[in-house]
Amino acid sequence: MFKSTTLFFNRIVQRYLPDAFLFAIILTLIVYVMGVGLTDSSPIDMVHYWGDGFWDLLSFAMQMALIVVTGYILANSPIFESLLSKLARFAKTPGQAIMLVTFVAAIACFINYGFGLVIGALFARHVVRVVPKVDYRLLVASAYSGYLLWHGGLSGSVPLTIATDGHFLEDTIGIIPVSETLFTSFNLFIIIALLITLPLLNRLLLKATEGQGPLDPPSANDQMAATVEPAPEPSSDDKPTPADRLENSTIISMLIGLLGLAFIVYHFAQKGFDLNINIVNFIFLFLGIICHKTPRRFLNCVSDAVKNAGGIIVQFPFYAGIMGMMVASGLSEQMSLWFVSISNEFTFPLFTFLSAGIVNFFVPSGGGQWAIQGPIMVPAGLELGVDTAKTAMSVAWGDAWTNMIQPFWTLPLLAIAGLKVKDIMGFCVMALLWGFIPITIGLLLF
Repeated sequence: MFKSTTLFFNRIVQRYLPDAFLFAIILTLIVYVMGVGLTDSSPIDMVHYWGDGFWDLLSFAMQMALIVVTGYILANSPIFESLLSKLARFAKTPGQAIMLVTFVAAIACFINYGFGLVIGALFARHVVRVVPKVDYRLLVASAYSGYLLWHGGLSGSVPLTIATDGHFLEDTIGIIPVSETLFTSFNLFIIIALLITLPLLNRLLLKATEGQGPLDPPSANDQMAATVEPAPEPSSDDKPTPADRLENSTIISMLIGLLGLAFIVYHFAQKGFDLNINIVNFIFLFLGIICHKTPRRFLNCVSDAVKNAGGIIVQFPFYAGIMGMMVASGLSEQMSLWFVSISNEFTFPLFTFLSAGIVNFFVPSGGGQWAIQGPIMVPAGLELGVDTAKTAMSVAWGDAWTNMIQPFWTLPLLAIAGLKVKDIMGFCVMALLWGFIPITIGLLLF
């Protein structure tokens, strides 16, 4: 049964799931038709909402593009390559490779979602070189399955937002510390359960695919091996010019690198363990500069790295347009209110979780989704007598849950891994189905 289900979803995804860019276009058309048909918005209104929202994610798109670029740069430095390679050697068999990648990616995503996406993809690339017989697509899918933990972890947008002074719902719910969200028994149960069971689940997926032939293109592993090494430095028999000396100066890289490290130390000294996406990019960038030793080696690697960011740059505006239509037309509000209408005190966390999972397809941003659903779900939960912290975490886990089948967040990981969304999504469906069990148990019974 398990084997047939896995192969069924894998075949369906391989046959019918289009490229991530086409998925974004199809989703745009679906939301447009829904807005016209289910709300008071006219066709012209929906076009207006779409165009107005189209550029709302520019800063976020830049952050995610830099996650890919800086992560690639750091991974291709000799020091970091050596570290990942040594860790990868703990895997001796395909099963061990799958479990190790899943566990490392899950821990990294618990610490920070951007960090986890990059580390998971980079580590998968190194592990496949140590265990070349492992199914590379499943290995990358295993790395992405660790992302299921992010919104219950230390970088979760919802719990960190409501723990911050001046958040937009402070007048309604006050400040809710992370001790009442991230470190509650129900959230810790979900985190621990997923951390233990996801590696086992992915190991079973590997077993389910045995004897079915190679499930990834034979060129995938060759492609990874070919792109791991940074671009070589240009050689010249001419006498070095002052510009050449600067470009190959270790001193220049060390000076600017040390300045970056000084700010990193200052940041954590002043703000504690504030590992947001900007500081992750900052750390990756300046460690990359130091580890490559000279500006020329660094820039050679940058030239290769930027080739991986094209999908993010093109697709994120389309998702911003989808978000604009969902919010301005009232579609997201209608979805949330319907789930509220069928809830009671016991089922409210479950239906909040499910509604958040659906809204996440169209608004794949944790902070943006909370801004939409928070003002609806929090008052409804208070009226039913549901703990506000659990309401907030129900939204958070719903957002994390359907990320398993929403291509938006796969873009940086797949860019580094060198695969397409249909290569891993069949396996991710299984992570989605399994994840529902521990998440609902934690929300309903703890």
